Amino acid sequence: MPVPETPVYKTDGPITRKDNVRLARQSSCMQPKPEPVGVKSPAQDYLRPRILPSNPGHHARPGKFVHDIRHSRSFQTVPCHSLTGQNCSFTTNGMGKPVTVVDLFSGPGGLGEGFSPWSPSSSKPRYRIRLSIEKDPSAHATLLLRSFLRQFERGFPREYYAFLNGATPEPNWAQLYPTEWETAGNETLCLELGQEETLGVLEKRIRRLRADFGTDTLLIGGPPCQAYSLVGRARNAGKDVRKTDRDPRIFLYREYVRVLGMLRPAAFVLENVKGILSSRVRGRSIFGEMLRELQTADGQESYCLFGLASSDQPSLPNTTATLPDFSQFLVRAQEHGIPQVRDRVFIVGLRSDVRDRLPAAWRPRLEPTTPVTVRDILDDVPRLRCGLSRNDSLEAWRRAVLEACDIVSRNKPQLHPEKRRKFDDAVSRSRTAALNAHLQREAPGYAGLPKSCPADLRRWIGDDQLERLPNNHTRAHMPSDLARYLFCAAFAHACGRSPKTLDFPAALAPSHKNWWSGKFDDRFRVQLAHRPSGTITSHLAKDGHYYIHPDASQCRSLTVREAARLQTFPDNYFFKGTRSAQYVQVGNAVPPFLARQIADCVGDVFECLDRSQGAKPAKTARKRRPVAQALAVEAG
Repeated sequence: MPVPETPVYKTDGPITRKDNVRLARQSSCMQPKPEPVGVKSPAQDYLRPRILPSNPGHHARPGKFVHDIRHSRSFQTVPCHSLTGQNCSFTTNGMGKPVTVVDLFSGPGGLGEGFSPWSPSSSKPRYRIRLSIEKDPSAHATLLLRSFLRQFERGFPREYYAFLNGATPEPNWAQLYPTEWETAGNETLCLELGQEETLGVLEKRIRRLRADFGTDTLLIGGPPCQAYSLVGRARNAGKDVRKTDRDPRIFLYREYVRVLGMLRPAAFVLENVKGILSSRVRGRSIFGEMLRELQTADGQESYCLFGLASSDQPSLPNTTATLPDFSQFLVRAQEHGIPQVRDRVFIVGLRSDVRDRLPAAWRPRLEPTTPVTVRDILDDVPRLRCGLSRNDSLEAWRRAVLEACDIVSRNKPQLHPEKRRKFDDAVSRSRTAALNAHLQREAPGYAGLPKSCPADLRRWIGDDQLERLPNNHTRAHMPSDLARYLFCAAFAHACGRSPKTLDFPAALAPSHKNWWSGKFDDRFRVQLAHRPSGTITSHLAKDGHYYIHPDASQCRSLTVREAARLQTFPDNYFFKGTRSAQYVQVGNAVPPFLARQIADCVGDVFECLDRSQGAKPAKTARKRRPVAQALAVEAG
């Protein structure tokens, strides 16, 4: 039989869905026939990450710092610490390998990033993503780059830091590291779920994964949510119900259910927007339908479902006869160390035989943590100026800001004297910055995160090898919007809240037809420094009106990097595509730091599987959570 031609991966642009269908089929042809489960196959050896030869540019050396590429923190080559500040441990499945993960509707990889951190005490990953599917070319390019970087066990290549720090353009990774780039291309596919060609590729890949790694695997993903979101439904209000009910995105979750039935993983995690809890089609609850289909993905009552709420609500019984209070599936990210108000639905499912091996009282749970504010995340970001939509220059920006200061000073709101003083101070600082500061649209320098940021989150996001923040170039604004941004930031500084429509002076009212209608009472919204931010969404790609920077002297909206920080992406996470595409990626993603906490919860399931299969669990000195205590008591 002739040997197929070796796939050639594109490096001069995003890999398209057609490219990936071709490459996946070639790769499938190249793989050897499946070996019996439990026997090491050549395919397993092919997928194992290579350990690079010694390289002083990015490898650990005694007494030096090396960057932990999985959750983006620096640690010394001594026993390190987990997110709770205690000694961390590493567990694998019963075969002694990392848990195999399949990631659907991956976006730029926020959920997957949380399931990819290293456990430095063993220098091995707890999870290993073997397959990711994303249809958007820009998001896929971001995902592919991050997948490539995860192939390096000892840290990112030094060429990557040279690129991030602006010393060199982005290299041709396929030429520099062909093995790692090819592995990443095989793992990360640009395909659209729901298409016939995608189903054929998936069936072959899942058969291979089951042959190589069995069924003690994990499925994660977040089906598209625009059809369920409260904002999307508000926009559709008044439209023909028959048309909105035929939106194909409503039932894309069934592609997730289809893969769940094919893969039959030990566990799964599904994420979606809060609006799905109340979404209905022809009088039927979409979420209720979803729960029933997830439970029966591999036959009647094949999966038991859990919420992650920290309350003591009971889990969903392993039956389709009754449905619980949906609120147990709602996770408020701001209660778990995420610096933004973000309510999302998470469903954790366990295969019935796996659930039977756990203590009866077991359930995954996210514990509340200290709130994190915008100031805790953005205070050390270099101060920047915005661009102007026409004839941009530093001098033109100065003139526009000074004019905005004059307009706002002439149209002050009616405030208490103390608040009026604070308002005037904010406007004065903006005037001083325009006259004296030499602000740029992208500034060098990297100071990490403020000391007020919790240490575990600071380690997660920060990276001492950076010399500047990537994806941190400001967008351009119309001069007329600068006065509105300045008014909002000054008002928030004085009153502790963002202004509503009625707070705006008539001179600053935009020419929107529905400005005074009350339909959108906060069309211009500043992110308050002393609170978590509002929900970061893909609307950022259209304009920055909902995401005004709290510092009045900067008079601008948030950059991609600032939004990514509020989403808890590591600072070394590079987003590909146009700036608008980058905003969409950040807004649609799951906060990786939240995903990391969910990964820790689900990890207890695989630890239990280790014990039931006779694997010796890793020693740990960390403070045991209630879940681990329940496992210990059950084991007797």
